Amino acid sequence: MAHIDQVLGPADDTVTFFQPRAMVYVTMLWVIAAVWVVSLGLHIAIRLAVGDSLSGDDLVMYLEIALIVPVVLAAAVLLLAWKRLGWLHSSMHGLDFAATGRKPVHLPWAGVAAVTLRHWGPFTELVVTPVAADFATTGDGPGRAPRMRKRGGEVSYLVDVGLMSPGPEVLLAELHRRLPTKV
Repeated sequence: MAHIDQVLGPADDTVTFFQPRAMVYVTMLWVIAAVWVVSLGLHIAIRLAVGDSLSGDDLVMYLEIALIVPVVLAAAVLLLAWKRLGWLHSSMHGLDFAATGRKPVHLPWAGVAAVTLRHWGPFTELVVTPVAADFATTGDGPGRAPRMRKRGGEVSYLVDVGLMSPGPEVLLAELHRRLPTKV
């Protein structure tokens, strides 16, 4: 254990934030359904614009497609990401987090320069900026490299927290408790 991680305090003070699969599924479902229905409507409009007529059977088929495809597609995406949804742990040792489908990152509290939220609703992201790049440790395991944003030589990590339970407001309160001057 590095000297920076040696902190006196309770051994089990970890607060865990995770993305519930049901919430992820429902959110993906409405986003996919919205895009799919608009695309299907454009397809029908183009068909009508070129002079093709629609029969009652065609309308029933389009209605069936509009109802079935988003459900199946959202379920397929959720199955692919089943054990790789985003999570975040706040403990006396620091901040551990992973965006959906990405490798985990550990950042000790002394290595956190700033923490902010950006965007809103289910698309809320946590932006974690380390003091220096060498403070962050990328963990082993499946997944792609952590989500990062680089601006003007500053590196920040991004974690999708909009669907996390408890919500982003509770997450921000927990981080403010640990880092009152950096949130």
